[in-house]
Amino acid sequence: MNLDFPMILVAATLITGLIWAADAVVWAPRRRQQAAALGAAGEQVDRGELEAALKEPTLVEYSKSFFPVILAVLLLRSFLVEPFRIPSGSMMPTLLVGDFILVNKYDYGIRLPVLNRKVFSIGEPKRGDVVVFRHPVTGSDFIKRVIGLPGDTIEVRGGVVYVNGEALSEEYIKEKPNRMYGPVTV
Repeated sequence: MNLDFPMILVAATLITGLIWAADAVVWAPRRRQQAAALGAAGEQVDRGELEAALKEPTLVEYSKSFFPVILAVLLLRSFLVEPFRIPSGSMMPTLLVGDFILVNKYDYGIRLPVLNRKVFSIGEPKRGDVVVFRHPVTGSDFIKRVIGLPGDTIEVRGGVVYVNGEALSEEYIKEKPNRMYGPVTV
C-alpha cells in the first residue's frame, strides 16, 4: 500500500485550520453571547452554567492544539528535509539496507506539496549526488546516485560503467563500511 503522507498532512492541516478559524470567527462569539445573555437575565447565574456556555467543544480544543504542530511538520517535510529509509542494497557499500537518511528538500528548488510542482529552481543535480525520486510507474521512492547528466552517454561494458567513453571513477566505494569493525578496504 502506497500511503500518500504529504496529502494526509495537507488535509489534516486544512481541516484543523478551518475548525480553528470557524471557532474564532463564528462559534466563540456565539458562546460569549450566550454567556453574556445568561448574565444579563438578571437572575443569579450558576458558575457551572457560565463555564458550560463558554467551554470549547472537544473537536475545537484538539484542532487548536494539533494545527500548529501539523503545520510545522508539513512545512518542515515539504520545504526543508524529509526522512527516507534505504530499501535495497543498490547503494552499498556507502548506504546499507535499513539506513535512515534525511533528504535536503531545498537544494534543487522549492516544490509545492502534493502537486509536486516546482515553484522556483535553486540548483541542479551534480554527478555523484545521492537523489530520491519517484518511480514513474509504481510511484515508489528510489534512492540512487547521479552518474549521468543531460547530454552524457552512459555505457556498461564488462561490469564497468563508462560516462562519455571514460570509466566512471567510483571513489565512494573504495572503502566498504562494516558496522561492527569500521571501514574495510575492498
